Amino acid sequence: MAKITQKYGKCIGCGTCVALCPKFWEMVDCDMKARPIGGKINEAGDYELEIEQSELGCNKDAEESCPVQIIKIS
Repeated sequence: MAKITQKYGKCIGCGTCVALCPKFWEMVDCDMKARPIGGKINEAGDYELEIEQSELGCNKDAEESCPVQIIKIS
């Protein structure tokens, strides 16, 4: 398993993650920021989502392409 962590409050809503990995990322209509689909908010206020190793591909692309570097995969 791998874990995606996203600092949602720092998202600028560029949509790169959604464009690269639409199965795992979505735009939130109310504030036009992206979030991981099915992600849960942790104690720090960040989104977290556990994924299988086989699902890393486009998520790694999203992590590397985020212009504000708020997506981390561990």
